[in-house]
Amino acid sequence: MASRRTGRSRGRARTWRRRALGIAAILLVLPAVLTILYAPSFVHPVSTLMVKDLVTLRGYDRRWVPLEDVAPVLLHSVVMSEDGQFCAHRGVDLAELKVVIDDAMAGEQPRGASTITMQTVKNLYLWQRPFGTLRKLFELPLAVYADLVLSKRRIMEIYVNIAEWGPGIYGIEAAAQHHFGRSAKNLTRRQAALLTVTLPNPIERDPARPSAGLRRLAALIERRAATAGAYVDCLR
Repeated sequence: MASRRTGRSRGRARTWRRRALGIAAILLVLPAVLTILYAPSFVHPVSTLMVKDLVTLRGYDRRWVPLEDVAPVLLHSVVMSEDGQFCAHRGVDLAELKVVIDDAMAGEQPRGASTITMQTVKNLYLWQRPFGTLRKLFELPLAVYADLVLSKRRIMEIYVNIAEWGPGIYGIEAAAQHHFGRSAKNLTRRQAALLTVTLPNPIERDPARPSAGLRRLAALIERRAATAGAYVDCLR
């Protein structure tokens, strides 16, 4: 009897392992196919959060705009705030990732090392919370693959058009209209900086009504964007 129960337990364990491997395969193969389909500029992808809003009947506001209809200062602000090596790395900033791993091994508080490409594939294909460490295992290879398939301009175009900028507000055009009543093409330097520093926490941060701390952070990003130089060459 005991051996029979042991056999059933082992059988269930094998079943769960097969299911886990199947799910992992889907999480890698489906995004790989979709990334190729997302390469043409006329395709307008949606994020997993946007799908969630539709499924839960909340709806959302997203107005796709080509990259040339986004103020360059917004793009420069995003690069200098989110991923200074965006134009140089191949989807993953290995130097920054090594620092994070070393810090974690030393028992220090972990910090983010997500590139714009990693954030893009996360928004397109993966979940937000919980299990962030598990998500990274999928995020890293997907980011490298996306960088191989898509141009830097296309990655940035997708990112700024699916990023969340407030409850139910996705993409830079909807964000610019919602928060400042103007198009993404006509954002000022300060408005671009305020929208950029909202990205890490768009639910609690309001670029139209920034706190003193948010204004200080925006001023820093505004100065960095003004001297972006070669850091944004791939977006010119």
